[in-house]
Amino acid sequence: MLFLSQFGSSKFKDIMEIVHASVWERVKLCFLAVVFGWYLVLRRLLKWAWNPNQFFVLRPRDKPPPCLVDNTFGKHSYIKLKGIKFHYVEAGNKEKPLILLLHGFPDCWLSWREQIPILSEYYRVVALDLKGFGDSDKPLNKSSYRIETLIDELKQFILSLGEKSCSIIGHDLGGLLGWYMAAIHQDVVCKLICISSPHPNFYWNTISGETIFSRKWVYFSTLPFLPEIDVLKEDLAVINDTYKHLQLTEQKSNKDYVEAYKYAFSRKEDWTGPINYYRNLPYTRLGRDGNQQITTKTLLIVGNADPYVSLENIIQSTEYVEKCNVKVVSGAGHFPHQEKPQFVNESIIKFLVVINLISLGQLVEKTAPTKSIVSSWLGSLSTTVKYGNQVFDAVHKRTNGVVPLSRKVPEQTTT
Repeated sequence: MLFLSQFGSSKFKDIMEIVHASVWERVKLCFLAVVFGWYLVLRRLLKWAWNPNQFFVLRPRDKPPPCLVDNTFGKHSYIKLKGIKFHYVEAGNKEKPLILLLHGFPDCWLSWREQIPILSEYYRVVALDLKGFGDSDKPLNKSSYRIETLIDELKQFILSLGEKSCSIIGHDLGGLLGWYMAAIHQDVVCKLICISSPHPNFYWNTISGETIFSRKWVYFSTLPFLPEIDVLKEDLAVINDTYKHLQLTEQKSNKDYVEAYKYAFSRKEDWTGPINYYRNLPYTRLGRDGNQQITTKTLLIVGNADPYVSLENIIQSTEYVEKCNVKVVSGAGHFPHQEKPQFVNESIIKFLVVINLISLGQLVEKTAPTKSIVSSWLGSLSTTVKYGNQVFDAVHKRTNGVVPLSRKVPEQTTT
């Protein structure tokens, strides 16, 4: 947004803190919300006039699809924190380190269906429905979605699981929350993986296009009532547009994940909570001074065909982290963990496990079927390092030196 775009050149603070927009900046954002709100309303009215019979069609969905309620991926559990009920799916051994999976918008825990089975072999995996999403509680008041409240609840959620720290993997909006967690609660986050999610000070500058992820729609979302009505039009056509990549997958697997998402967002109140994130978060950023950076080891994953997130913003995000690796997924859009799950899973495992030689030795001894995979990774590790450093040298030159000099590490490769 406006005030966020000015932060890239500012100085760093001794203690990271959440900075809120000034009154004048809020006035400008409200003005843009009204302008683009009326723009989108007029466009919708023209579309309604052209085809009135289909515009307000919304099919009833009273029964959840099997993939949302069965225990194939893990155990469905609930926990209450300060009166707010959180739903999550848990898999893996509780004695192992915790990994917290945070989905994006519009999404739910089901976003991680390709990652849960793999990660649960080595970790305790918890895929959370963020507040306002899925089967978690959906407070309607905007103040419930202030960033300070959200990250405090995430910290309390981790502690309620009997853990003092964990690694976080977040996509889109979930990655944005992961950034704030790593900056404000560095003692809680061991490692951070952000998928299709630049640093908060670049996040709002990268969105474009004419979809639900567009900047115009984000301005529009700050208005009351209208955004919730808009997303329900044409039987949740926004879900069809967002998850086009699932059509081919569903034909092969015979699982209607798109219908599962439509069930999760089938009512007006299913959208108020998620949209409230966009009524709050554009007004915040991370402030700092001096030379302090996020100390949590971080991996950034982005698809090279992502229409909403630019590689430039991902590279610029590395300025805010002491040790940051980048993985570019060839042929993937905004959902690389769903579009190219095998590639993304291997990247995650390498970053979390294989780089640690002690953990790697335990991984090899754990089970015979994984030996060939790990051996293959080890056999190609030296080649990967050499190739990755060459690619990163090229990116470093093309981005005028925004990549940290400590970039040459095994995981940091681009494809």
